[in-house]
This record gives sequence, C-alpha cells and structure tokens, in this order.
Amino acid sequence: MRIVIQRVSQAKVEVQGRAVGEIDRGLMVLVGVGHGDTLAEVKWLAEKTASLRIFPDDDGKMNRSLLDIGGSVLAISQFTLLGDCRKGRRPGFTDAAEPQIASERYEDYMQCLRDLGVRVEQGIFAADMQVRLTNDGPVTLVIDRVPS
Repeated sequence: MRIVIQRVSQAKVEVQGRAVGEIDRGLMVLVGVGHGDTLAEVKWLAEKTASLRIFPDDDGKMNRSLLDIGGSVLAISQFTLLGDCRKGRRPGFTDAAEPQIASERYEDYMQCLRDLGVRVEQGIFAADMQVRLTNDGPVTLVIDRVPS
C-alpha cells in the first residue's frame, strides 16, 4: 500500500460535476492498494496518517498532528500510485491489487481513520474524479506500507 499525503487548507473531489467530498484544513490522501496488503498495514498507515506531526504549532514548527488540530481527511483511491514506469513509455499496473480487494482496503483505511476520531470525506472508488486542493506549505509526503 502506498499513500500520498498533502497538507491542505481545502480540498474537494467532484464526479460528473457534482461534489462528493470536501474538507477544509486537513489532509488530502491518495490511496494506492497493492497485492498482499493486509489489514495490519492499513491500520498502521491510518495511525501514521492521523498522528504525523506536520501541522504548525504556535511557533510555526511542525509539531501538531491531524488529531491535534481536529482536521479532516479527503481520501481518494488511486491505483496509479502503484504504476511501474521503469520500462517503456506506458506505466505497468501489475503491482496494483484487483479492484475488489483494493476497494475493501480503501474502505478499511477510511474506517480505521474514523475509528481514531478523524472526520473522513472520500471520492468514489474507480470513478473518473476531478480533485481540487490548496496544498498548504506545500507539505507532501509519500508513505509505503510498513515492511512485513
């Protein structure tokens, strides 16, 4: 599993011109699920997402977490995070999980965040989405699943 976290002042996802998820201050998280990703890895990534100290304190230092600031998450499923671009000109997606499993792990990730007390908005799995965000900082991090 691979996630891309962006600290945002606002983010919104639309499907066919209709807003399906929207947040103010918080994190926009792109979620890519690979073969063999387990619930343990999903939980680890959710806890990491909620507790990363990447929001500024009163001195402007990154010392506060999403939980500390009461921020939200906009989670977007994105299998292309598992794209392999090492050969040729067209990415290969053989590392991405099958849609049924990817959908389950994506839902698991969001539920784990909710269980931690995080408000979660989301896109629609496998839909063609338009995402708008204002990256705050900018702060962007890529996190891969915890090693087995």
